[in-house]
Amino acid sequence: MAGVLRARTRLAFVVTLTFACGFARGAPLYAQTRQPHLEVFLPPPAQLAQIGPLIAAHDMLSTARTKEPLASGFPARLHFLVELWSEGGLTNEVQRRAEYDVLVTYSAMEKKYRVDQLVNERTFSLGKFDRVEDAEGAVARPTRVPIKALHSSRRFYYRVTLDVEILNSSDLDEVNRWLKGDLKPAFKGERDPGTTLARSFRRLASKLLGGGTTQYEARSPDFIVP
Repeated sequence: MAGVLRARTRLAFVVTLTFACGFARGAPLYAQTRQPHLEVFLPPPAQLAQIGPLIAAHDMLSTARTKEPLASGFPARLHFLVELWSEGGLTNEVQRRAEYDVLVTYSAMEKKYRVDQLVNERTFSLGKFDRVEDAEGAVARPTRVPIKALHSSRRFYYRVTLDVEILNSSDLDEVNRWLKGDLKPAFKGERDPGTTLARSFRRLASKLLGGGTTQYEARSPDFIVP
């Protein structure tokens, strides 16, 4: 529809560490429930047209479906899609959207979990951790998404969709190259033909461990920016 902005946001994301301290350590309630869930935090009313929302994903590595394949060397990719919606008479419309990823890998040699954020083909390290719970805390740090709301009489809301995916064996070589800074093979799909048997074995292992994709959704309260 006319006037609807569909271009993906190209601004950098900001991880708000000061706000995230409680989330990184895990509040007592979350420690008890350990249920994966998303949260959307709106800016103060006076800043709705100046800054975007904060997105937090809690306990995304705690389920056996994710935790066990991750410990076996299969990376976990968390793909975030954040959309600003406006409410209309008959249908709601997407006004703006942005996407980013968080990649969690485990190194058996170092015995550490590595967490990286991917924004517009740029990598931001969120740290290395001895325990999966600490890596999970890094994933849970709220991220400021630069989708500003619009001055309008219409009502708006943010909708967040998160796909948590265990990458299969065909992705492992590309992930390793990407982590080393070599992006071209990952985008072009160039692979060493001599590793076909190894990839087939790891693909089977990933299925046996229950690897796959799980989707989560969250929505903010409705708001108006006068």
